[in-house]
Amino acid sequence: MSAGRPARLAVGVVSAGRVGAVLGAAWDAVGHRVVATSGVSRASVHRAETLLPGAPLLAPDEVIRSADLALLAVPDDVLPGLVRGLAASGAFRPGQIVVHTAGAHGVDVLEPAVEHGILPLALHPVMTFTGRPEDVQRLTGCCIAVTARADDEAAWNVGEALVLELGAEPVRVPEQVRPLYHAALAHGANHLVTLVRDCADLLDKAVLRAGATVGSPGAPSAERLIGPLLSAALDNALRHGDRALTGPVARGDVGTVRTHLRELDRADPELADTYRSLARRTAHRATEGGLLPDHAADEVRAALDDTEEHR
Repeated sequence: MSAGRPARLAVGVVSAGRVGAVLGAAWDAVGHRVVATSGVSRASVHRAETLLPGAPLLAPDEVIRSADLALLAVPDDVLPGLVRGLAASGAFRPGQIVVHTAGAHGVDVLEPAVEHGILPLALHPVMTFTGRPEDVQRLTGCCIAVTARADDEAAWNVGEALVLELGAEPVRVPEQVRPLYHAALAHGANHLVTLVRDCADLLDKAVLRAGATVGSPGAPSAERLIGPLLSAALDNALRHGDRALTGPVARGDVGTVRTHLRELDRADPELADTYRSLARRTAHRATEGGLLPDHAADEVRAALDDTEEHR
């Protein structure tokens, strides 16, 4: 196998989840061949039919036996037991490339398979997936974290070549930092969705409280209302870092912060606690970034503590 361009490979996908089906389809599109996949749920079967047409649905051990490149695209907590079970069944063979997509794991989790002579790789796309055909295009230009054994430069090269074939950018992430790397991504992407949905729900409540209905004639949806604002905030944060911070906490407007918390404690006390936590982090970043003087940050923190004690 060339380090610059792998030979055409028979790909086996375990399983046809949102990530596995998309990666399988992407490699199939550049000349590899998906020869089998696994899936039990109705959604997985549908994804297999849509993204991996012609690939038979087989048991995981049969998928592995049929593949030159075995892709294990299962949840992080499922992966160790799956690898042990497949190794115990004799599914792996010398010379196979075995790739998993679990962000929190490196290649140590594949050690039971390594004992059978496979080449272990961890490839984690820095992307969120829906499991739909358009996700294949989203791989183009995104980063994919590559992890191989530290002393195996050939394996690193193979992983990078597999990524480059997809039009993506390989980023080497050493074994020991994979958990922290994954925590950072989950904190940003997953909690961003939670934050946006909480914001939309609050706006729904605010409009309903005023006697109107979001989405009714003359009233925009919550998503329409916040879309331009949040898109601009994300773009500014990526472009300008902490200098993009704005709003009452970054300005030290303690009275407004108190008003927010009074309203949030009435509307949703649990969400008010989230606001307090994020406001403390915002005050810290605004101070570190030179936007908020230390004394003003102390006043904000005091207001957060005071409203928490007296709610």
